[in-house]
Amino acid sequence: MVDQSTIAHMTRNEADMAFKKRVQTIFDWVNPQDDSLVLDMPCGRGFYLNMFNYVSDCTIVGAELDWPIIKKAQANIGHLDLPLHNANLYHLPYADNTFDAVILSEILEHVDDDVAGLKEALRVLKPGGVVVVTVPHANYPFLWDPINKTLETLFNTHIQNGIFAGIWANHVRLYTMEQLREALLGAGFLIEEERSFTHHSFPFIHNLVYGLGKPILEAGLLPGDMEKAANRLTFDDNDGSPWNPINIGLRVFNFFDRKNTMNEPEGRSTVNLAIKGRKPHVGT
Repeated sequence: MVDQSTIAHMTRNEADMAFKKRVQTIFDWVNPQDDSLVLDMPCGRGFYLNMFNYVSDCTIVGAELDWPIIKKAQANIGHLDLPLHNANLYHLPYADNTFDAVILSEILEHVDDDVAGLKEALRVLKPGGVVVVTVPHANYPFLWDPINKTLETLFNTHIQNGIFAGIWANHVRLYTMEQLREALLGAGFLIEEERSFTHHSFPFIHNLVYGLGKPILEAGLLPGDMEKAANRLTFDDNDGSPWNPINIGLRVFNFFDRKNTMNEPEGRSTVNLAIKGRKPHVGT
């Protein structure tokens, strides 16, 4: 099991408090061993691949649909020489019963047929293998995305694209726990554990981090020390200066996060839902 201090170190540059909880959840449930074979789909820019490589000798494989994102992952973590594959969730290029664990973090909300995607994950998992799924919660906190929450409440609509898209950015749906549970059961998984997390947050944090901060970071507009403190990949390089504006902002965001737990009470608004599923052994 990866210890809490290591998780805290790897997420010390993180402004998205829900992402920090996702990292903790994924490592808790995958629990990588040196002989584990793990698939991260979609691997995005390589953040989870980098973390798994940092803490374990397991084999971590990245799969991603979008070529431009694969190119960014190669630029970020190419020096680690990890497998990166162009792949569609509906048709993964792997044999049956290949992986010990599959990470499906923030993908099901993007696809039209989530059960079909989960069935493909089930196919490539070994019997007894684990799937870790995280999705955005339909009952999300007002302060996380006030614009969309107001639009949903008053006009039954939301913004899906652009700087104001918030939690709905490019998403087909948000989930209730019942909907997520039904999708995994429908695909053939056994459900072992559920979590719902990140209730308290800085106002408009999703828009600030992803609508404003991410484009500035990726455009290379931050000075060196600020960039090192803002980049998820450079947690070892942040000198922790209390005068760095990024570190000041992170302390503010962490102040709001201090009351959050890894699993909030049922019925409470949260940013994310997570489920740990397991592929049944033959005959079970």
